[in-house]
Amino acid sequence: MASSVPASDVSDIKRTSNKNTLVAACTAHAAHDGLSDLVYVFLPVWQEMFSLSYVWLSVLRSAYALTLASLQIPAATLSKKFRPAHLLVVSTVVTALGWFLAGLAGSAVALGGALVIAGIGASVQHPIASAMVARAYGGAAKRPLGLYNFAGDVGKSILPASAAALLTYGTYHNVLMMYAGVGLLAAALVWSLLRNVVAGGEAPVSRTPVRADSPAAGYPRAFQALLATAVLDSAVRMGFLTFLPFIIKAHGGSLAQTGLGLTLVFIGGAIGKFCCGWIADVLGSARTILLTELLTAALIAVVLFSPLTLAMLALPLLGVVLNGTSSVLYGAVNDVVDPATLEKSYSVFYTGTIGAGALAPVLYGYAGDHLGVAAAVLIIAGTAAVSFVPVTIVNLVNPRVFDQ
Repeated sequence: MASSVPASDVSDIKRTSNKNTLVAACTAHAAHDGLSDLVYVFLPVWQEMFSLSYVWLSVLRSAYALTLASLQIPAATLSKKFRPAHLLVVSTVVTALGWFLAGLAGSAVALGGALVIAGIGASVQHPIASAMVARAYGGAAKRPLGLYNFAGDVGKSILPASAAALLTYGTYHNVLMMYAGVGLLAAALVWSLLRNVVAGGEAPVSRTPVRADSPAAGYPRAFQALLATAVLDSAVRMGFLTFLPFIIKAHGGSLAQTGLGLTLVFIGGAIGKFCCGWIADVLGSARTILLTELLTAALIAVVLFSPLTLAMLALPLLGVVLNGTSSVLYGAVNDVVDPATLEKSYSVFYTGTIGAGALAPVLYGYAGDHLGVAAAVLIIAGTAAVSFVPVTIVNLVNPRVFDQ
């Protein structure tokens, strides 16, 4: 029987569904990333409360970060058994519960346990929300995924900054309870947006094999190339941020100028995540990745060798390409994998990038200890200059694979 719903109404319903999916994913990303970065604000408070050494503070940070990184793939497997919308809501509630328990913790061990619970909740968001947006928008997902990534930076900017301000007026416990409430409000908003969404949030029931001439035919080599580039890109980003304060100091910069420099990079990074998805739609993913990585390498060299004033002026531009590449890489995943495997693919992708971001400062730090800061930063720039190679090779073999 033919459908009695006019085609225009079906189109409107689909657009509304996609919009709700994107807003819900952005809300979850902002909340989870913002709550994750609260750890940095509370580390000095915890040190004073529990008389902790820097080693113990590192353990607390790792309790959250390593849980978040290690459970990406297991979290993605849950999408085969439960609705993605339900997983996203429940995981956000679990994260809020973790922060609530952190506010009640009377010892460092109890606090660590609470942060593990928060990390368990946070591990679900990246693969599930990314896949929901990618599935909702299909081949036009680069811009929405850029907005999704931008939302995470917004959360990282607003929540920790507001927490630092609130700690000057309220008690530590009350502030933590308030941010647990923020997590619950985010979960409620996500649920209100997704409860009637199906097309944007659910994996397709059909498991029809991918056509040989489709973009996903490049999987797994195309996906592996994206992952390799993303791992190197994440290593460059975290490595450079680790050394940036020392570069500014070597240029004669003050502590205030160091803070300003980091802020300029982060502002540029937020703009880059917002804009680079649009650039990829014009130039194509492979060309955009090539351009942004080469610009990253060049601008790192400019910051390293230029006088302080010129280096500071270059930092926002560096932030754009340093962070913006990730939006293009995440968007390109949707071009090269079977839609039925999106959650798994994104979980592997995030595991690789988060893990690289955690290990890179250690490896580059070893180079800095033995070769000096300038040499270590040049190695970072060199890493950026070759990071596009895997994607470029695959694109040369099959120019259609990344840009359908």
